[in-house]
Amino acid sequence: MFINFFYLAIFLFGLVVGSFLNCVIYRLEKKESFLKGRSYCPNCKHQLSWQDLFPIFSFIELGGRCRYCREKISWQYPLVELTTGVLFIAVFRLAFPGFLLLAFYLLISSFLIIIFVYDLKYYLIPDEVIFPAIIISFLYQIFGNWKLEIGNLLPILNPLFSALGASLFFLTIFLVSRGKWLGFGDVKLGFLMGLFLGFPNIIVALFLSFLIGAIIGLGLILSGKKSLKSEVPFGPFLITGTFIALFFGEKIINWYFSLFLLK
Repeated sequence: MFINFFYLAIFLFGLVVGSFLNCVIYRLEKKESFLKGRSYCPNCKHQLSWQDLFPIFSFIELGGRCRYCREKISWQYPLVELTTGVLFIAVFRLAFPGFLLLAFYLLISSFLIIIFVYDLKYYLIPDEVIFPAIIISFLYQIFGNWKLEIGNLLPILNPLFSALGASLFFLTIFLVSRGKWLGFGDVKLGFLMGLFLGFPNIIVALFLSFLIGAIIGLGLILSGKKSLKSEVPFGPFLITGTFIALFFGEKIINWYFSLFLLK
């Protein structure tokens, strides 16, 4: 009973954080501060009152429309809120009772959600998000890793070399294609992924990212929504692969090697 209440609290906290992430995404594109100023309707610019700001519930109560101008509210808002709530529960189950690890995972997950939506909408990974995420990940790997011992630098070298390897891989693709196959933001995102996941989970994340990207890209081409020359943001695929590797990477690796043991 107590643990169910705890899950509910984490979920509600995730909804609130998701609402804030929506604000960050919108104001980043508008070059506005997300640390001050009241929330307002993107269409009529009317300031929102307290009853308009309940994550998901206000969207349902308003029928998906602004209270003041009746313009439709983007489905991005409830979807980001709901996704953040569900992710926070999954992260809690993975990291608890390690408080520092839990805080680290929740924070980086929030950064990744912003990058996912922003790149999907604007085909850009903002430096204002990716650089703080890299710095926080780097600092955690140095100061937050209690396994670090004198003479044993593996806890630091593992994520660092994973980050360098992933970013170098994407940098090679970027240079060979002259930026046509992916943007330089993906190079920076690859560095973050390596720091966040370490080896071997970074391999799982990269493999799944390309696999999911290929499947969805092929589906878009076959449906006529995209052509071979169309630009498709790769960041969302990388982040999807990152989350799958975070939660299931070890199981996927064990399953993969078990295939060889059975032969």
